[in-house]
Amino acid sequence: MSYKFLITGANKGIGYALTCEVLDKGYDVIALCRDTSNTINLDELNAAYKDNLEIFKADVTNEDRLRDISDSIDGIDVIICNAGIMGAKGGMFDQQNTPNTILNILMTNIAGPFFTIRAFLEKLKTSEKPKIAIISSHMGSQQHGSSNAYFYRASKAAVNNLMVTFSNELQSYNISVAAFHPGWVRTDMGGEYASLSPEQSAKALFKLIMKLNMEDSGNFFNYDGNNLHL
Repeated sequence: MSYKFLITGANKGIGYALTCEVLDKGYDVIALCRDTSNTINLDELNAAYKDNLEIFKADVTNEDRLRDISDSIDGIDVIICNAGIMGAKGGMFDQQNTPNTILNILMTNIAGPFFTIRAFLEKLKTSEKPKIAIISSHMGSQQHGSSNAYFYRASKAAVNNLMVTFSNELQSYNISVAAFHPGWVRTDMGGEYASLSPEQSAKALFKLIMKLNMEDSGNFFNYDGNNLHL
């Protein structure tokens, strides 16, 4: 079966590595990125995979834009909601904990996946084996609580709950939905001392996403395949 993937936040980090992995396996990608001024990597990929890669500028908090893109494409098989932001990394007195910053985190990390899935749902329904993968974080798990990154943690806890709700509502359409912790990855968010490269994380995530089925739906997985607590 040929697969077409929709990947958000595809121009850097884990999203870019996932895009490379999917294309390398011979599948098609619709790549969404908020900032098209920073798509040098995607442009190079486009030159190599011009028949398999489409690039669109889209902010995942703008559902009208997402719907416009959805209207312009054919069916898709897999949605990977990867776009996300960190925001303040410190405690409650971190000066980045401002109303605007908090709103941006919550809109991007929670509403973003919701709007993306809703905008492309009808195109996903055309697939024989439709799947939705939400790239989350174990920082949203109650078992990994700490004293920092308040709203990033809250947003990932919320998106895990969103995933479960989606899995329940979409069960009748045989759409499998799961969340994934990508590991501690060397990205702008993870930092240079993280244990995994984006490529290592992407390869592991790709294998899990390809195996995802209705029995797995509603679960939260580590990149190594182990179940995580919500």
